[in-house]
Amino acid sequence: MLSAIIDRVGEYRIQFREPEFETLVRSIVYQQLSGRVASVIFGRLQAAAGPPMTPASILKLRPARMRKLGLSTQKTAYIRDLARHTRDGRVVFEELPGLPDEAVIDRLTLVKGIGVWTAHMFLIFALQRPDILPTGDLGIRNAMRKAYGMAGLPTPAEMETIAAGWRPFCSVASWYLWRSLEGAAEL
Repeated sequence: MLSAIIDRVGEYRIQFREPEFETLVRSIVYQQLSGRVASVIFGRLQAAAGPPMTPASILKLRPARMRKLGLSTQKTAYIRDLARHTRDGRVVFEELPGLPDEAVIDRLTLVKGIGVWTAHMFLIFALQRPDILPTGDLGIRNAMRKAYGMAGLPTPAEMETIAAGWRPFCSVASWYLWRSLEGAAEL
C-alpha cells in the first residue's frame, strides 16, 4: 500500500526549513489557509517585520498594522504571543534540536495558537525528525483512508497501528502520503 505510493510518487524530496522563530511564525500564518493566500500574507509580514524577522521586530508592529497585512485578530495574537515567549526565554530555538520530541511539543504548545499539529510540522520540517506521525493532519488521515481502503477517516489509534511498520521513518511515510494526494486533486 505505501510501497505503491512510493513507486508512483518517486524519489523522496522533502524540503526543510531552518529551526528558528520565523519558521514557526510562518506555520502560524499558514494554518487553515490556502498556500497561495498564506504566501501573500506571510510575504507582507516578512517585508514589514524584517529582514530578519525577530521577536522584537514583530512586537514593534502594532496589532492593527498586522491585521492590515491580512492576518486575523487571532493569528496576530498568536504570533505576538510566540514573540513574547521567545523574547522572554520560554521558547529558546537553539535548545529545541537537543530536546526529545515530546519536550519540543510541550514547549511549543505553551504558546497560544500552537497546537500539537503545528509542533509536529516543526519537528518534521524544521528539526528534521525522522519518526513523527502527525495523527491530527487531515491530509495524512485522508491519504491513509484511501491507501488502505478504509470506509472512514482513521482514528489516531488506527493510524498508529498502520504506521507501526514504518518506524523509525514515519516522517518519510507522511511525506509520501501527502504527495499521494496531489495527483488525486488534479483529476
